Amino acid sequence: MAESVERDANRALRARFDEVYGQYQRLRSGLDELQTRLAELRVTERSDDGQVTATVGARGELIAVELSPAVFHDRDAKDLSRKITATVHRATAAAVAATQDLVAGYLPAGSGSVDFLRSGDFGALLGRADAMLQGEGERRG
Repeated sequence: MAESVERDANRALRARFDEVYGQYQRLRSGLDELQTRLAELRVTERSDDGQVTATVGARGELIAVELSPAVFHDRDAKDLSRKITATVHRATAAAVAATQDLVAGYLPAGSGSVDFLRSGDFGALLGRADAMLQGEGERRG
C-alpha cells in the first residue's frame, strides 16, 4: 500500500514538473519574439490642442517630438514647455502600460511577476515565494 501511495505521489510530482517545464519552454521560446516586439514598440501621444506630438519607446525613452507651426504664433515659451512635458508624460505612461501588457502575455497567468509588472509592488513579486516558504515551515514545525 505504501508503494502505491509513493507511486501516486511520484506521478503527481512528475506531472507538476512537466507542467512547470512546459511553461518555462513556452516562456523561453517567446523571449526572442518579446525582445523584438519591445524594440519595435512605439507610442505616440498628441497634446489636447494637437500642437505637440511625442513618440516614445517601450521604456518610455523619448524618440521624437514634433511641433505644429501654430506653436510659434503664441510665443509663450512656458506654456509650450508645459505642453511638451505633459504630452511626453502621457506618451510615457501609455508606453509603460503597453509594455506591461505585452510582457504579461509571455508570463504564466497568476504569477507574481505579472502582478509586479502592473503594480510595481515587490510584495506581489515575492508573495508567492513567501507563502510557499511559510507553508513549508509550518509542515516542518
